Amino acid sequence: MHPSAPYPSTVPVPHSTDLVLVLPGTATLSPFRLERLRLAGLPLVTARYRHFAALTAPLSPSEREILAALLAETDHAPEDRDRPADPPPAAALLVIPRLGSISPWSTKATDIAHRCGLTQVRRLERALWFGLAQPLDPDARATLLPLLHDRMTQQVVTTDQEAMALFQVTHPRPLLTIPLQQEGRAALILANRQMGLALADSELDYLLDHFTRLGRDPTDVELMMFAQANSEHCRHKIFNARWTIDGLSRPETLFGMIRHTEQVTPQGTILAYRDNAAIMQGGAGQRFFPDPTSRVYAFHPAVVHLLMKVETHNHPTAISPHPGAATGSGGEIRDEGATGQGSLPKAGLTGFTVSNLRLPGGEQPWEIDHGKPAQIVSALEIMLDGPLGGAAFNNEFGRPNLTGYFRTFEQAVNGEIRGYHKPIMIAGGIGTIDATHTEKQPLPPGALIVQLGGPAMLIGLGGGAASSQTSGTSQAELDFKSVQRENAEMQRRCQEVINGCCQLGGDNPILSIHDVGAGGLSNAVPELLHGGGVGGRIMLAAIPNADPGMSPMEIWCNEAQERYVLAIAPANRERFAALCARELCPFAILGVATAERHLLLTDDGSATPSLIDMPLDVLLGNPPAMERTVRRHTPDLPPLDLNRVELAEAAHRVLRLPTVADKGFLI
Repeated sequence: MHPSAPYPSTVPVPHSTDLVLVLPGTATLSPFRLERLRLAGLPLVTARYRHFAALTAPLSPSEREILAALLAETDHAPEDRDRPADPPPAAALLVIPRLGSISPWSTKATDIAHRCGLTQVRRLERALWFGLAQPLDPDARATLLPLLHDRMTQQVVTTDQEAMALFQVTHPRPLLTIPLQQEGRAALILANRQMGLALADSELDYLLDHFTRLGRDPTDVELMMFAQANSEHCRHKIFNARWTIDGLSRPETLFGMIRHTEQVTPQGTILAYRDNAAIMQGGAGQRFFPDPTSRVYAFHPAVVHLLMKVETHNHPTAISPHPGAATGSGGEIRDEGATGQGSLPKAGLTGFTVSNLRLPGGEQPWEIDHGKPAQIVSALEIMLDGPLGGAAFNNEFGRPNLTGYFRTFEQAVNGEIRGYHKPIMIAGGIGTIDATHTEKQPLPPGALIVQLGGPAMLIGLGGGAASSQTSGTSQAELDFKSVQRENAEMQRRCQEVINGCCQLGGDNPILSIHDVGAGGLSNAVPELLHGGGVGGRIMLAAIPNADPGMSPMEIWCNEAQERYVLAIAPANRERFAALCARELCPFAILGVATAERHLLLTDDGSATPSLIDMPLDVLLGNPPAMERTVRRHTPDLPPLDLNRVELAEAAHRVLRLPTVADKGFLI
């Protein structure tokens, strides 16, 4: 079918039993954006939404009406009704989510359709349809397509039939083993490079020794899990490294120096450096929430402490700024809600440090184009899209983003150019926690290990390990796999469940909780078990999964957002399930805690075959510390010469520096 057809149609999906209903939508882009695209050379006639509904069975006429009403894009409806009909386009382009991914819009829209009784809808998806006055030649495509889509999260096709690939159902990719027993260390080196694990030589030796003593080959699940759980993002390897400076071994680590302040002046600190957020001394107060029994809102006296957190989300923001900054804010919010036995995020901040912006037509005298790695977007793109992503997640979640910072920096020093092509994206915030919930509890054997939130998707695979690499040195396809996507509405549901548990006071069913971020379940579940002093038996088949084509490694290690793992006593299962049902929040029992500090992951709970069979001390307890050997170099800098500096010009340059400019756009 030609993509410009103005009527709904049904298209079969290859390799699937689904039918897909194609529904043209309303105008999408503002007149300003349309004009910008035309000025750039795009022969644009119109731009409209286009909806796809993958169905397991045909809809009745009344159900079609419900679906049409749900998909009515009311934001642009008045303008759309008043505008004249577009002339028939000579060609068309469709911007769709990257094949193998599911957009945040799809997740929300599909859930709404199910709530409205349209259970035949397996998935809704939305595309941007561009009608063109003439086809684009190859040179024009290369120039103009980057203006239409984010190559990290979207791709461009020309027909509805090509878009059907979004809904193809594939068979699960297989479990892989690394032939260590036969090929030795060379097999680990190859896997390290091909899988983007970013493991150091000492870590490869550590794994070689462990699996050689076991006399078996590691699975790809075990290697990816080890790389994520021991990545720079999760373990701060550089900050915990041992340093030799000018030939002298130093007793301090960078992290030890940071912690020193709190060690010598701990006044007012309840908890620092050992949970998802720091907790500071609060005081007596009144908390306003509904009584758990009567559901009547009232004030409840309590001792309430303050919590605070900042973290970075640099690599995802460097390759795809809007979702990178959005999921950076989302991850920080989850950390605030997953402190102790549950806590409450209150207000946020975002910050960005990038290289020179080089505004088109407004380049400054100090801004020189030094190039950048191909996978990383420009500093200007980061600052156009990143703050919007951070603010959007905060707003949709329901937490105000109240402050932030913004810096640009590039400097030539002794023939080297220092700057921030890989940006610093900081997400932070403050919240509160009940004084009775500040400590995570030891986990008894038999405690239920629960996932709270949405399903697994092939999103953010290897993002933790990506933090251990220099940006621009990884393979482009690995960067694609580490792109993330946000769903603040699902995270809000999770937070409401956490709030409901905390409002039970001493009957809070949550014993311990962690957010699912870098490394996915492969990091969060071991952290939960290790911190609770137990091991665990986990079933892969119990993990909610929206992508049946994923391999065991991808299911266990993907970084699909808006998930938490927590532990509850079996006796509290029904109470917890009732809270989740009230908030329309999915949850799943993944397995149970065991007295032996050992992680066993199998497909269905049987002892064999195992996907992971590893002591937690091997995974988290004893990996080798990073070592750094450096020598001091005294730079040969020319003396400061102010003779050629004119005061007026210097003042104007300072005022034009983005660092000095207004930061209101961050809020």
